[in-house]
Amino acid sequence: MRLSRQARYAVIGLFDIAYNGHGHAVQVRVIGERQGIPTRFLEQIFQRLRKGGLVEGKRGPGGGYRLARDPAEVDLRAIVEAVEGPLAAGGDAVARPPRGRAAQAGLAAGGTRADRGPSFLWPELAEELAEVLAATTLEDLCRRAARAGVPRELLPGYEYQI
Repeated sequence: MRLSRQARYAVIGLFDIAYNGHGHAVQVRVIGERQGIPTRFLEQIFQRLRKGGLVEGKRGPGGGYRLARDPAEVDLRAIVEAVEGPLAAGGDAVARPPRGRAAQAGLAAGGTRADRGPSFLWPELAEELAEVLAATTLEDLCRRAARAGVPRELLPGYEYQI
């Protein structure tokens, strides 16, 4: 089971804002550089996140994106669904039907698209995945990152020396 690259980048981008943004707007370019994500791709993802009500955009100097809600209120399911659509809708986010030669072989053998494997399983798996994602918030990820010693960006203008 793998989430799409878009979904993974959306989670990474919002985690970066929650962990490093300190409540301020963060430019997509900065997030992309810090996380190694192409800026153009990340900008497209953030447009979907904005439409999903997860981030607010600010134009001009000091502009960028900031979370529209507290990190404790943003769960991973909301992030994934903002970029991919509902997870539990027929289980498409968990398993897609075979394509190409595998699909042609199944149809040539007299099968139909509905005959591919245990179709009852996909909606169940999609719902279980949705529950796990819904149980994890951005605040949870920030706590885990702090415990793991992930370096955090300092607020602009602050430099500590001993």
